[in-house]
Amino acid sequence: MDLRHRLSPARSVAALLAAVLAASCSAGPGTGQAGAGRTGLSGQKLQVAAVWSGAEQRRFEFVLRAFSRRSGVSVSYLSAGYSVPDFLQARLAAGRPPDVAFLPQPGLLRRYASEHLLVPLDQIAGTAVDDNYDPAWRRLGSFDGRLYGVWFKAANKSLIWYNVGVFERAGLVPPADLGGLVSVARKLAGSGTPAFAVGGADGWTLADWFSNLYLGLAGPARYDLLAAHRIPWTDPSVKATLRMLGQVLDPRVIAGGPRGALRTTYQESVRETFARRPAAAMVFEGDFVAGVISAETSAVPGVDADVFPFPSAGHAGSAGHAGLAGPEVVAGGDAAVLMRRSPAGAAFLTYLASPQAAAIWAAQGGFVSPNINLGLSVYPGAIDRSIARALLEAGPNFRFGLSDLEPASFGGIEGQGMRGILQGFLLHRDVNATAAALEQAAREAYAP
Repeated sequence: MDLRHRLSPARSVAALLAAVLAASCSAGPGTGQAGAGRTGLSGQKLQVAAVWSGAEQRRFEFVLRAFSRRSGVSVSYLSAGYSVPDFLQARLAAGRPPDVAFLPQPGLLRRYASEHLLVPLDQIAGTAVDDNYDPAWRRLGSFDGRLYGVWFKAANKSLIWYNVGVFERAGLVPPADLGGLVSVARKLAGSGTPAFAVGGADGWTLADWFSNLYLGLAGPARYDLLAAHRIPWTDPSVKATLRMLGQVLDPRVIAGGPRGALRTTYQESVRETFARRPAAAMVFEGDFVAGVISAETSAVPGVDADVFPFPSAGHAGSAGHAGLAGPEVVAGGDAAVLMRRSPAGAAFLTYLASPQAAAIWAAQGGFVSPNINLGLSVYPGAIDRSIARALLEAGPNFRFGLSDLEPASFGGIEGQGMRGILQGFLLHRDVNATAAALEQAAREAYAP
């Protein structure tokens, strides 16, 4: 399905979720098979930490409650916020790591595995991961040949969501390429509505902007080289991407201007775009935007809100954006890791690798699973099914965001490294100084 087709309003989601929960509760905690019940786990406690808050936290807590009902394990949840490395570092320093943590960056997983802070999962969830995931996801969850992470949640971060009413009143349609995006943004600003709400207070959104533009302009092969720091951040391809970022996010097309953007969180940017009096026409981010639209605005998907793929740059050798498939899809995800060994933790990690666990959140929307055995019919609407299908059909042909692939000190901490430097770029727009700062921060992060 092309994303330029209208979204279908999600109907009977509550009934679907109830059916999914019932099916989940009939399966065992350790294997995902029916009949295991609560044997040996009742009364145990488990502390789980992840990035999710707000609507995403409420949806994830359905998964936790389902596990608790079927296992007897008491689960408490901690929201780590968008700087997971800082949160976990403080907990580790105090000697109080959570039992289970969800890591949003492969680079952070590799770092913790190399420091022997994670429990290997080969004998715990290895079979479930082999049965339910493409091998590319197992490799992303592994270090030095051993499995350490279960990718419970994935994300397509190559999407732009738009307010249908604003577009219609301006007589505009979604653009197909970057030149068209710049033109549409200028026309929207000229009509009196800023083009973009930018959640610049959360620097990861700017890192995702850069990743999409770099992948489109430089291509997948060069993307891999930059991710591994085999070419410097002062490379001409980086500077060309920064110039394009400055052009797309021209101060005149941003709601509140650059300074306003740096005071706006990701969730606020979504709410601003789909408010009754919208502050902007578009917001860029992944499929998880749908969850915020549904939970925190009165906009109706398919009526007030729609989405299109991140426009192609059309570089030489690129497969381009054919719907959602192909290498030019920037992905994200959250991998569950075990930081304290326990029977309850082992059962929970194995449960997360099952299609039953993924189905609980998938039925609520705003969620994509890389689990190949999760039926697409579980997703509540055409848009969710389309995004999930594209991710599965891409197989290994996707790229994680650059900030997720870098060492955490460079890519994973709010206000620092790549995130903080791009926040500064939004204000001063100095291409050469930004490239030099990115290279200096990358060298420090990659130093032995």
